[in-house]
Amino acid sequence: MNQKKENIRLDSRPLKVAFICHSDNLGGASVVTRRLVQALNAQGVDARLIVFNKISDDASVQAVTQSRLRRGYPFMMERLGIAMANGFSRENLFKVSTASHGVDLSDHPDVRSADVIVLSWINQGLLSLHGIRRLGRLGKPIVWAMHDMWNLTGICHHSIDCEGYTDRCGRCRYLTGTKDEDLSRRTWEKKKRLYDEVPITFVAVSNWLAECGRRSSLLSGRDLRVIPNAFPVDSFSTTPGLELSRIPSDTRVILMGAARLDDPIKGLGMAVDALNYIFDNDPEVARDTTAVFFGGMNDPRGLEDLRFPHLRFGMINDGRIVRELYARASVVISSSVYETLPGTLIEGQAAGALPVSFDHGGQRDIIDHKKNGYLAEFGNIRDFAEGIKWALANPADRNWLHEQVRERFASDVIARRYIDLFEELLGRHE
Repeated sequence: MNQKKENIRLDSRPLKVAFICHSDNLGGASVVTRRLVQALNAQGVDARLIVFNKISDDASVQAVTQSRLRRGYPFMMERLGIAMANGFSRENLFKVSTASHGVDLSDHPDVRSADVIVLSWINQGLLSLHGIRRLGRLGKPIVWAMHDMWNLTGICHHSIDCEGYTDRCGRCRYLTGTKDEDLSRRTWEKKKRLYDEVPITFVAVSNWLAECGRRSSLLSGRDLRVIPNAFPVDSFSTTPGLELSRIPSDTRVILMGAARLDDPIKGLGMAVDALNYIFDNDPEVARDTTAVFFGGMNDPRGLEDLRFPHLRFGMINDGRIVRELYARASVVISSSVYETLPGTLIEGQAAGALPVSFDHGGQRDIIDHKKNGYLAEFGNIRDFAEGIKWALANPADRNWLHEQVRERFASDVIARRYIDLFEELLGRHE
């Protein structure tokens, strides 16, 4: 424990932090939250994670309850409210959240004993807005890590090209009808009252997300910081260590991965179009290059139009294989319509692969154009293809890329930034 922390904690015990997140291993926000908890514990902080759905056997993770009924009730009631406001359509049922129902965690022992409370992704039945208000009454500093846009919109997690969040939402594209006073407006008003009543420090995982927050009607003028997600950079090697028999040893690899490759957000069709453009116009590039895809797909036909030489690995649960794919890759691509801080690009850089992505989201925090990657004009397939060709023709020093990522995104680096924030907030409460 450093001296600054001891000055604030007069009893010389470790700083105690309670994290609250929907899960410890389901979804990107859950994974990076658990990773941060582990990194803070490694720095001497007593960090605990309270979750709705516990998947791991990590002793630092506590489920809110073992009762499926107690967990299922708030989840179902929130979804029912959304369905009723949306003509019982299922189309956008999980693209929005209202935090209308949740579990009361104000009496949870880890919350009660904590010096700081950190909210992460708390939707789908974990915490209600009223439950957050009850946490505020405990008088402890509250930090809210923003992994998507939900904190600054009425109900949606990704606004795409809608800027209703700069006003008061209403006429939401994810709802049926065209009323101003719809569910998105009513939830916006509840969030506004909560934010006005409870002091919360919001932490965006990228500068792009923070800028959206500053432009929003809900977060404008509030305490809003930027701290990226933590990544286990040192677990990524810049040289291959395993033999992957499916990938020829003499081919260059263009890598794309996602939990679900054909999620519309991931823009798989644009990646296919860019690779086909290269195949049709620069066939010599394709002769010694293979596009490799990993991740789930609801419709395996998503790659059937791809003419560029390619392989699909499907879902990979072995982290060693994923890291080996990155180590084999020359280029890692993301064609997403929207990303707050695309982790695959950071992981690719950590293994020495140059990232290529559209300039639309948190990519600018990762890529310095034509230095450690390529930022293509959003939606411009030819520019995206040019970026892939540039990265193949201009390989960077893989160890240099690794060290760049370590300086900005390594777990210990991010943990120290959070510790500094916690100490600042606790200093205000002394």
